[in-house]
Amino acid sequence: MTNYKAGKPSELDAKPQKVEGQWTQVNAQESELSDRLLILTQELLPKFGKSWNQQSALSLTRQTYSRILYYHDLYTKVLDVPGVICEFGVQWGTTLAQMIAMRGMYEPFNHSRKVIGFDTFEGFTSVDDKDGEFSAIGDYSVTEGYETLLEEILSIHELNSPISHIKKFELVRGDASQTFPIWLEENPHAIVSMAIFDMDVYLPTKNVLEALLPRLTKGSLLVFDELNSEVFPGETRALDEILGLNNIRLHRNPHQPICSWAIFGE
Repeated sequence: MTNYKAGKPSELDAKPQKVEGQWTQVNAQESELSDRLLILTQELLPKFGKSWNQQSALSLTRQTYSRILYYHDLYTKVLDVPGVICEFGVQWGTTLAQMIAMRGMYEPFNHSRKVIGFDTFEGFTSVDDKDGEFSAIGDYSVTEGYETLLEEILSIHELNSPISHIKKFELVRGDASQTFPIWLEENPHAIVSMAIFDMDVYLPTKNVLEALLPRLTKGSLLVFDELNSEVFPGETRALDEILGLNNIRLHRNPHQPICSWAIFGE
């Protein structure tokens, strides 16, 4: 059995760094613990049998639980707000899956609460000077053709809830700056109850936010994944240019250090 001990502050401090196209602030010990937990999970998963999904929570970390609790809190805030949920910047689709699960738990018969995910599925296709020096084209990419696999996974989640014969999610591939205005034209009925911005970079965030405003209602939730982030300054700058930081009341959750949300019209 491996014994892990607390290191000296100089050994544990970690500055933002890029690993495999994604930023992280984990230190050496955290990285070692994560690698070991992955190995243990891979060993145990085949042994869990039919209860593998429930038992896989054994390896979820504090950070992952914090993320789940955060999005649970957000979802409950829009239960009385009509409209779809849009996520801009899907990557592997974890948040989309959580939104579908929350819908199945809290409003299983609300077939109008569609969940729409927008992503290039190629990572960043462009970066702007306002994004600073950290971001690069191709960051946060996924494996080729991943959206097909994600479509199947999300379909399975949806089948675990009532009225599963009505498809209530959609994946839209491409630059959201271009695809979202088209989607709005094709869905003139759509009100957006929650918009999750997780594209990280300036230009698509600005373009989507500007196009989105006419489809919000008082009470709609604007969710930002990288506000007040020195690594991703573009998201804050986009919000400031479109809405103005002085004009909205931003909230934060103790579980997420650089995530913020605002109630539109508050």
